Amino acid sequence: MKKRRKHLYASVMRIILCVILCLGSLTGCGKKNKYAYTQELNIIDDNYRNYYEIFVYSFYDSDGNGIGDINGVTQKLDYIQDMGFNGIWLMPIMPSPTYHKYDVRDYCDIDATYGTLDDFKNLVEECHKRGIKLVIDMVINHTSSNHKWFKEACSYLKGLEDGKEPDASDCPYVEYYHFSKERINDTYYSVSGTKWCYEGSFWSEMPDLNLSCEALRKEIEDIAKFWIDMGVDGFRMDAAMHFEENEPEFNTEVLNWLYTYCCSLKSDFYMVSEVWAGFNTIKDYYSSETPSMFNFDAGNTEGKLIKAARGVLRAAGLVDTMIRYQEEFSENYEGYIDAPFLTNHDMGRVSNALLNDENDIKMAAGLLMMMNGSPYVYYGEEIGMASMGSKDENKRVAMVWSKEAGTEGMTRGPSDADKNIESAFDGVDKQLKDDTSILNYYKRAIRLRNENPEIARGYIELVDGLCEGHQAAITKTYEGSTIGIVYNTSDETITMDISGTTLETMGIRGYLTLNCEQITLKNGMLTMPAQSICILK
Repeated sequence: MKKRRKHLYASVMRIILCVILCLGSLTGCGKKNKYAYTQELNIIDDNYRNYYEIFVYSFYDSDGNGIGDINGVTQKLDYIQDMGFNGIWLMPIMPSPTYHKYDVRDYCDIDATYGTLDDFKNLVEECHKRGIKLVIDMVINHTSSNHKWFKEACSYLKGLEDGKEPDASDCPYVEYYHFSKERINDTYYSVSGTKWCYEGSFWSEMPDLNLSCEALRKEIEDIAKFWIDMGVDGFRMDAAMHFEENEPEFNTEVLNWLYTYCCSLKSDFYMVSEVWAGFNTIKDYYSSETPSMFNFDAGNTEGKLIKAARGVLRAAGLVDTMIRYQEEFSENYEGYIDAPFLTNHDMGRVSNALLNDENDIKMAAGLLMMMNGSPYVYYGEEIGMASMGSKDENKRVAMVWSKEAGTEGMTRGPSDADKNIESAFDGVDKQLKDDTSILNYYKRAIRLRNENPEIARGYIELVDGLCEGHQAAITKTYEGSTIGIVYNTSDETITMDISGTTLETMGIRGYLTLNCEQITLKNGMLTMPAQSICILK
């Protein structure tokens, strides 16, 4: 059973390690004895990427008004690239009346608080100079109630004579939404001054679009072309399972239609969709034959990855789950690219789920970065940022570049967020200088992905005899090259005999340990410290 006496132990050990680091004598860390297993980068230019999710509002403020902006993202591209990310997902950037901007008012512009289209063009250009692909949120389940389409449709209905049915030839926008003379359920709201209602599944100010309308689809194609012409590399499809409630066949057809159209404009176009559901539903949505679905089975605060980091799900169980993803997702779409994550903007952060246990936070990051597909990291997770409660604003607070007052670029974050959300860990400035920080653990984990393309793309097989309890071993094979990945998710050092297995002819290629401890391999015996991961080749 996994032991839970770690908080005091970890604090004491960290003090000891800091003293050792100052002397520069810790094996595998410090200036005198650097980590001995750095390999050449081997980054393939395809749609397998390491993605960084950014809420622009809270990320970096370039003009001193307290709100993050597009130019702020551009200014931090070197940081993002240095971390090893080669993909960015921007949460909504289009004009909107709300701070979160999931209610779009104009699909072909940038919200003025974030900057201009010229600022965005510059961001795209700077991303591409660095080999970073840019994905933007595409919200087509609904619009803002302030969108021209909705306002004109409502105005038309107000002027419609009693007993007369709406005519799309008079006002095409009445077919863009779900209007009804009856309040079908509690997600329908009245059109002021009329006997008509409209559907708004999430909120009265987010009227749902009618994606079966061909005229609307043509509008959406024009919007997609606009952003692809701007240089965007892909879309993150918001609320994909809600296009029509409880109609997965319709929803998957919508995804396939838009993805096919986008690929006709850009052959390597990428799409990742939000299907916030269990494994079987996610699997079903791969019948859309679109590249990626966020893996909510692996992610979320009660998902497989965080459970494995806590020790609730053992390593052997985690690798069995990885095999299941591989086998069953591919049944519906052979070209799928898994999209695992730990948390996102709708969830409490990892540090809260793991009770600020630094070791478990690192373990969760390591497990994520060993997953197949394209992992997504929510801004601030790389420094253990905190959240609080269930309020959305508390999950989207200001990126902690530093805890020093007056730090350049720090945003205020959402105005309705609670003011007492304090991270237990240092900001970026101090963590960059600390070899054993969460940030530097992330950097090494992502570096391992960028050195070993097999991690993202490889066919997984279990290593017989080595998958039991908190220890597990797998191989991943990609284009004739095979690596081994060995896990110790326990709180104890273990020694594993790999002789007589498919790993026996391999040597250490790299590893992840909590505080730069060594992993050793001698005479077929692999010795791994607590909560560590080793790559063999």
